Amino acid sequence: MNIVVLEELKAYIEPLTPDEHDALERSLLAEGCRDALVLWGDILVDGHNRYGICQKHGLPFQTVQNPRFMSMEDVHLWMIDQHLGRRSLSDFQRGVLALRKREIVAGRRSRAKAEKLVSAETTAHDAVDEQTTQASAMAAVLEPKPMQSREDIARAARLSSSQVGMIEKIQKQATPELVAAVRAGDISLNAAAVVATLPEEEQRAAAIAGKDELKQAAKRVRESRRKPRDDADTPTDNAVGTDDEHTASDEVQALRRRVAQLEAENADLRQQVQSLSAQLV
Repeated sequence: MNIVVLEELKAYIEPLTPDEHDALERSLLAEGCRDALVLWGDILVDGHNRYGICQKHGLPFQTVQNPRFMSMEDVHLWMIDQHLGRRSLSDFQRGVLALRKREIVAGRRSRAKAEKLVSAETTAHDAVDEQTTQASAMAAVLEPKPMQSREDIARAARLSSSQVGMIEKIQKQATPELVAAVRAGDISLNAAAVVATLPEEEQRAAAIAGKDELKQAAKRVRESRRKPRDDADTPTDNAVGTDDEHTASDEVQALRRRVAQLEAENADLRQQVQSLSAQLV
């Protein structure tokens, strides 16, 4: 059997720690490989660690094909959903996966919408193919639901909306060293989001110094944000605000822009439907 291992898929999900890999190896040696490896044609989709251990020790294994895979995006979405259901992932890992899923789903929906508009224009000049229309409807049913809000992502990752916001901040602002510390569990999400607001040099120095320094760095940032009560009503405080207030304001503005965009798109689609209906009568 020819099994192809793509480094892209092997590295797509957070790798096992050395201890987790050793535990899996002991389990396979004692009980064998009970779960089938998932393939897409010859490409290995799920079971990279088991496959490597079985190859190393000459252990037998079973394989199964997933007939629903039509593209690499299908594979990625399936891998994400499989791992989101596993308890071994940390909050940060689940959040990262859910954010990846949002990007994939958003990209697919944008392309599907563009194709629908092109199809609508073509239909105005050609006869409607009922079978093609039904097939498109079935495909749409199989598409994942959109993840447009932070709450959608939070539900998928079994996190709170605030935790998702912290993960987004860490992804955008944290240095690789700080991200590695979060993945290793050396710092909490809350503290990492705070440290991520520091200049990159200070983030690296704190991460390299270890857990205690990371905690101290987060503490220093929090203390620097606290204002004396006597200054609570000054124009400077009112103008500056907190990170959470800025984030909430940005989210409100983004939601308003999104609502306006959707309303415009709906009006455009209604106009196209009316035009097509008039031509087909």
